[in-house]
Amino acid sequence: MKKVIKGILAAGILAATLHSAHAADTIKVGSKNFTEQYILAEMYAAVLENAGFTVERKINLGGTLIAHQALVTGEIDLYPEYTGTALSAVVKGEMSTDADKVYNEVKDFYAREFKLTWLKPTGINNGYVIVVRAATAKENNLKTLSDLAKVSKTLVFGGGAEFPDRKDGLPGLKRVYDAEFKEFKQFAKLGLRYDALAQSDIDVANGAATDWQIGAKDLVGLADDKGLFPPYYVAPIVRQPILEANPKVAEILEAVGGHLDNEKMRVLNAKVEVDHEEAKDVAAEFLKAEGLLP
Repeated sequence: MKKVIKGILAAGILAATLHSAHAADTIKVGSKNFTEQYILAEMYAAVLENAGFTVERKINLGGTLIAHQALVTGEIDLYPEYTGTALSAVVKGEMSTDADKVYNEVKDFYAREFKLTWLKPTGINNGYVIVVRAATAKENNLKTLSDLAKVSKTLVFGGGAEFPDRKDGLPGLKRVYDAEFKEFKQFAKLGLRYDALAQSDIDVANGAATDWQIGAKDLVGLADDKGLFPPYYVAPIVRQPILEANPKVAEILEAVGGHLDNEKMRVLNAKVEVDHEEAKDVAAEFLKAEGLLP
C-alpha cells in the first residue's frame, strides 16, 4: 500500500513539475497595425494562455515588413499573416488566383529562407476589394475594374502606405488594367480611408473583404474581372523552434482558424471599430461562444 501511495505521490509531483515547466514557457504573440490583426492576435494569445503557456503580447507592431522582421529576429514568435500579402511583399512572387498554389509557395519560401512555419489557413480570405461610392458607380457605369480603368484619370485614389509599391497595388492596376489615377492620397488607418470616401475627399479606395464598412455604407465593390488580386487567406506564422519545443502549439492555433470566416470577422471588426469594445474582450467572447475557451 505504501508503494502505491509513493507511486501516486511521485506521479503527482512529476505532473505538477511538467505543468509548471509548460506554464513557464513564454510565447511572444505579435500583430500588425489594424483591428483585425489585434483581434486575431488576442485570440491566439488567449488559447495559448488557456493551454498553460505564458504569453507576451506585442500587438500593433506596424506594417507587414516590420512584423515580418520582428518574427525573423525572434522579437516575436508568431503573428497572423495573409497569403497574398506574403507573396507580394516578402516572397515577391508572381501573382496567382490559385489559393493552394499561393499558400504552398509562401509556405515553402518561409520555411526555406527564414525557418518559419505557416500553419493551416483559417476560413478568412481577406482579399482586396476596390470600392467606390454608389453615386460614382452609377454616374460612370462602374461594375468592374475594367470599367474603372476607362475613367481612372479623373478620379482620386485613397489607400494604405504599402499600396503604391505592391505588385497587386497601384502597379498591378496599371499593369493589368492600364488604370492610372488623377492622384493618390495615403491614409495610415483604414477607417480614415472610408471616411474620406464618404466625404468625397477621394473617389476610389482599396478595401478588404472583412471590412465592416462594406455593406454597412453606401459603397460598391468592383469586380476584379481580370484576376489581379491573389487570395489573402490568413494563417498564423510561427518560428520553427517554438513548434519543435511545443508541438501542440500548432494544434491549439489551428483550432481557432476552423471557426473563422469573412462574415464572422466583419462582425468582430465592427464590435471594435463601431461599438468601441476592446479587441481582447471581443476575442475572448468569440472564443467562449465557439467553445474554444471555458
